[in-house]
Amino acid sequence: MNFDLTEEQKLLKESARNFLSRECPRDLVRTLEEGKEFPPELWRKMTDLGWTGLIIPGEYGGSGGSFLDLAILFEEIGYHICPGPLFTTVVLGALPVMAWGTPEQKEDILPKIAGGERIMTLAVDEPGAYRRASSITAKASTAGDGFVIDGTKLFVPDADRADLLLCAARTGADEEEITLFIVEKDAPGITITPLQTLAGDRQFEVVFNGVPVKKERILGEPDRAWPIIEDIHRKATVILCAEMIGGAQAVMDMSLEYARERTQFNRPIGSFQAIQHHFANMLADISGSRYLFLKAAWKISEGRDASMDAAMAKARVGEAYRRVTILGHQIFGGIGFTKEHDMYLYHERSMTGDLKFGGADLHRARVAEELGL
Repeated sequence: MNFDLTEEQKLLKESARNFLSRECPRDLVRTLEEGKEFPPELWRKMTDLGWTGLIIPGEYGGSGGSFLDLAILFEEIGYHICPGPLFTTVVLGALPVMAWGTPEQKEDILPKIAGGERIMTLAVDEPGAYRRASSITAKASTAGDGFVIDGTKLFVPDADRADLLLCAARTGADEEEITLFIVEKDAPGITITPLQTLAGDRQFEVVFNGVPVKKERILGEPDRAWPIIEDIHRKATVILCAEMIGGAQAVMDMSLEYARERTQFNRPIGSFQAIQHHFANMLADISGSRYLFLKAAWKISEGRDASMDAAMAKARVGEAYRRVTILGHQIFGGIGFTKEHDMYLYHERSMTGDLKFGGADLHRARVAEELGL
């Protein structure tokens, strides 16, 4: 297992950092938090760089990159806290279609995602849901040669601008008789309502009221979708960990710059032992967490089971990101707690990222299960 980046990965990382430094400044992030639409021109430029098709096979218009390549890209996206529908479209949409879609579904969906023409998202969570198959109460009932879906989904990212919703619905009485449907966002019976979130990210309540869907739009096998959902969450968790470590690295970098320049008692504050220990703790958290998510991403790229590795990464990374941002606040002092300071943006994301796809306790429980406890 060699974590040294290839020349292509180094180029990807460098080009992403240069592009985002130029095209996604923190001022843009703030305006997007306030509800401004993600700039179509920025999305087009990301598409031109090949990000939307990075992991999609060449036969569908992508570049056929690995899952590890995707993780490296999202570490840079997290460094610059760049919002937008790339995560939802590629991670929550393209990856499951690649893994579980029929040839017709792949031909219909993947080239348009690679070309930046289609946005896709995942609608699984429900009120009171706790990441169990039994928590899915939305129902898909047979109707003619297809189904109609009724139910409510929460925390659906980018639902307002998505073209397709990957919706989980119950199709049988047994706990795990769940089916995934590819649903057009503009289908009759869908109501989308924005939710207010801590970090200003775009999450929505989506209500399905007799929404028709053809049986050809089932992803995977009917009644057998729960393993697919777990696979989606596992991969999304690893990419989220990459994004969070990118954010933690940005916090450490700007805190280092400040500690070298800010003086107290005629010396830089970075020369004081307490501040030095803060940075040592930051580095230990970031380095250990980066190892965990890279190992999980490498295993997924190699087609190996990464269940325990993904759970260990999420159990560690979310808490590590929060610790790093708290130490960054202490280094900056009072100015770092103001909403106008960049630290505020990263601290918001450390709190929300720690909870997405399950908090640390959930993933510690999964590690225990993998150990047979």
